[in-house]
Amino acid sequence: MSTDFQRPLADRMRPRCLDEYVGQRHLISPGKPLYEAIKAGKLRSMIFWGPPGTGKTTLARIVARHADAEFLPISAVLAGVKEIREAVAEAKRLLAEHNRRTILFVDEVHRFNKSQQDAFLPHVEDGTVYFIGATTENPSFELNNALLSRARVYLLKPLSEDDLLELIERALSDSERGVGRPDLVFPDELRGWYARAADGDARKVLSLLEITLDLLEAGQNEVTPDIAREVLAGGGVRRFDKQGEDFYNQISALHKSVRGSAPDAALYWLCRMLDGGCDPLYLARRIVRIASEDIGNADPRALELALNAWDAQERLGSPEGELALAQAVLYLACAPKSNAVYTAYNAARADASKTGSLEVPMHLRNAPTRLMKELDYGKHYRYAHDEPEAYVAGENYFPDGFQPRSYYKPVPRGLEIKIAEKLERLKVLDDAARNKT
Repeated sequence: MSTDFQRPLADRMRPRCLDEYVGQRHLISPGKPLYEAIKAGKLRSMIFWGPPGTGKTTLARIVARHADAEFLPISAVLAGVKEIREAVAEAKRLLAEHNRRTILFVDEVHRFNKSQQDAFLPHVEDGTVYFIGATTENPSFELNNALLSRARVYLLKPLSEDDLLELIERALSDSERGVGRPDLVFPDELRGWYARAADGDARKVLSLLEITLDLLEAGQNEVTPDIAREVLAGGGVRRFDKQGEDFYNQISALHKSVRGSAPDAALYWLCRMLDGGCDPLYLARRIVRIASEDIGNADPRALELALNAWDAQERLGSPEGELALAQAVLYLACAPKSNAVYTAYNAARADASKTGSLEVPMHLRNAPTRLMKELDYGKHYRYAHDEPEAYVAGENYFPDGFQPRSYYKPVPRGLEIKIAEKLERLKVLDDAARNKT
C-alpha cells in the first residue's frame, strides 16, 4: 500500500479547488462574493465559523491555492506566542526573498487568549500575513473586537444529506484518492442511514464509510443492513457542545417554543437536548424559570408542575424522570401566557437599586420591645383583617417620599383576568378613601 493510501479517507478526499468543494452554496456558488474573490485569487483576512466537518480548513487551503499563497497552519490548542512569532518571521522571509504572500491559518482560534490574539494582530494590519481563523464557537464572544473588525466572518452550515451522499459517491468512484469501489453494492437506503448519522459532518461520513469497508470480508462486495447497523451503533448523537454555541441556541429554541405556545416544537427541542447529552437537571431548572417568566400568575399551577417535574427527575433519574420533564414542557407550552410577574420584578428591582437605603415608614415597622413602641414603631398601623373587605383603603406601603409605582400589570389571560378585576376594585376603594381626606 502506498504511503498516501495510509492516510485517512477523509484527508485523502479533501477538495483541492473550488470545483471539488461540496456544500456551503450560500457562500461558494458562482456569483457569490466569496466565491468570486477566491476564484480571482484575492486575499483578505477571514474567519470561518461553523460546526465540525463543514469544510473550514479545506476552504482556507483552497483560498491559498487559488491565490498562490503560502499556507502556514497553526493550532490554537498547541501553539502559543512563540509559534506565532516563528510563523510571522517565516512570512516576512517569504515576502522579502520571494515576494510571496502568506496565509496564517489558525485552527480553533477561539482557544487563543487575548495576548495570543494580540500577538499577530499588528502583522495582519501591516500586511505581513493574511489571517484566516477557523472556529466552532461564536466569534462575537470568543475573539477580540480589534481582530473581528479586521476580518470578515463567514458562517458555514452543516452539510445537507444530499451533500453527504455526494461525498460517499465520490469516495467510492475515485480510484486515485478514494477507495475505487464503484461496483460496491451499497443500497440507497443504507447510504441515507450514513448521511443522517453523520449529522452534517463530511469528515464523519467518510470515516464511517472507511470503517465499513474495513469490515467487509475478502471478496465481499455488498454493504448489508447488519454491517451498517454495526458501524452506526451509537453514532447518532447530535451536535451538542456543552456551554457552546449549540447548547445556548437549543435552550433558546426550547424556551421560545414554550413562550410561543408551540408544544410540539418545545417537546422536540427538549428531546434534542436530552439526545445530545444535556444534564436533565439543568433542563429542570430552566423549565422552572420558564414557568415563572412566561406563565406566572396566568396559571400558578405551571410553577408547581415544573417543580414536581424537577423533583421527579431527581427521584427517578434517567430515563424515567425525563417523562416528567416532557409533561411539564407540554403543560407550560399549552398554558395561558403572561410575563407580568417578570416585567414587574425587573421594574421593581431597578427602582430598588436606584433609590438607595430609603427607610421603612414608622407605621410599617415591627415593635417587639417597649423602647421601639416608645419610638413610635408600628404607630398608626391598621390591621388589614380588621378592615372592610380585609383591605386598608388608601394606605401607603412604599417608603416616605417615594412616589408609589404600579409594577404589576396583569394580562387579560388565565387567572390574571380575575387578579386584574380584584386590583381594579381595590383601586376604586383607594380613590374613594383619598377623596375623603
